[in-house]
Amino acid sequence: MVNNTISPSSEKKKNTLVPILIIASLFFVFGFVTWINGALIPFMKTINELTSAQSLLVASASYISFVVMALPASYILGKIGYKKGMSLGLFIMGFGALIFIPAAEARTYWMFLTGIFIQGAGMTLLQTASNPYITILGPIDSAAKRISIMGICNKIAGALGSLIFGSILLSGIDEIKEKLSLVNTVEKAKLLDTMADSVVAPYITMAIVLFILGILIRKAPLPDVEAEPIEEAKEGETTKTSIFQFPHLWLGVLTLFMYVGVEVIAGDTIIAYGIALGFPASDAKFFTTFTLLAMVITYGVGAFLIPKYISQALALRASAVLGILLSLCIVASSGFTSIIFVAALGIANALVWPAIWPLTLKGLGKFTKTASALLIMAISGGAIIPPLYGKLVDMNKADMLSQGMSEVASTANAATEGYWILLPCYAFILYYAIIGHKAGLKKEYNK
Repeated sequence: MVNNTISPSSEKKKNTLVPILIIASLFFVFGFVTWINGALIPFMKTINELTSAQSLLVASASYISFVVMALPASYILGKIGYKKGMSLGLFIMGFGALIFIPAAEARTYWMFLTGIFIQGAGMTLLQTASNPYITILGPIDSAAKRISIMGICNKIAGALGSLIFGSILLSGIDEIKEKLSLVNTVEKAKLLDTMADSVVAPYITMAIVLFILGILIRKAPLPDVEAEPIEEAKEGETTKTSIFQFPHLWLGVLTLFMYVGVEVIAGDTIIAYGIALGFPASDAKFFTTFTLLAMVITYGVGAFLIPKYISQALALRASAVLGILLSLCIVASSGFTSIIFVAALGIANALVWPAIWPLTLKGLGKFTKTASALLIMAISGGAIIPPLYGKLVDMNKADMLSQGMSEVASTANAATEGYWILLPCYAFILYYAIIGHKAGLKKEYNK
């Protein structure tokens, strides 16, 4: 007799498959939009004639929205729910894309930054909903595996976005730079205006796609899920009553802040770094893809190993140590070798985000939603740390020029020296991986 009974575990997997696929599509969307910054930074630097620090405000405008919008996003999701919130986020992102049209016509940097900020606000809604959702959609011990799969979707989209927008925005940029130094003011303005107009068509297309996805996600079958309270009241004990009673959470927020900063530096500066080292833009436009592909491969390895063979904490420790070693290799090398080490940071970075989320949310129970909003705010590390890298590059370059070093040599050396900023960030990630994630938690939750 054939047994047609479906086990509870297989039924649960079946019930969560569609939501996982839907969330994966959202990770694809904000991966595509986020990682085109690598191409936008050198593009904006040229058309708006910016310094390195100024050009990295592209990343700041995107990531600072997570500070401004994280708590409002949490409130909005509480009022209208996950589906409507995700749909609204996509519509906001589409509106942000449309801002690029008047920005290109005026060739005004603050208008570009406004469009990027608005897109970031939409992404904040998506991130605030999707990250805790995928974390608690299944067992907490395998959350890093699910987030790794989401990361694969995110970074594949980022690689595609970087290649597509790199090809569109950076096409002929080296020739244009040469012409800019030879023409008069009027001809220079015409060249820069023509270059700025190249963003119009791709951003109109992006807006249309985002609006369509916003409509589709509204009709998607997404069930409500809630985090299970881990710490329950026992006789003679009192439950925790404040989010401030979880030190491992606050350390986790700071760790994520550091991590997003180094991830953005690894992905968004590598094209500009390659150009600073003398590589033509036609070659450098591929460099962000190297970083993202390194992350995709490592995500796949992580999804296989976690939690069956290695724990989330061990994955985080290994990632931090590798990040420290690669940072030292970057500043100790030059040329394409240094580029490879920057790209290899993708290996060190891939499992950090998937590990931090479950380690930080562990034991929070009813505080999970508030904690998730705080973690989303920590994405602002991408707004603050990369411009510090840019400022360090500008300062080093000015110092080297004052010492008589040539323009070409000072540009390359200053860009390399700027990567020293990675070391304290990875050191703090290592601290959290070894000690910080256990702070304040009971022994049974410190496995």
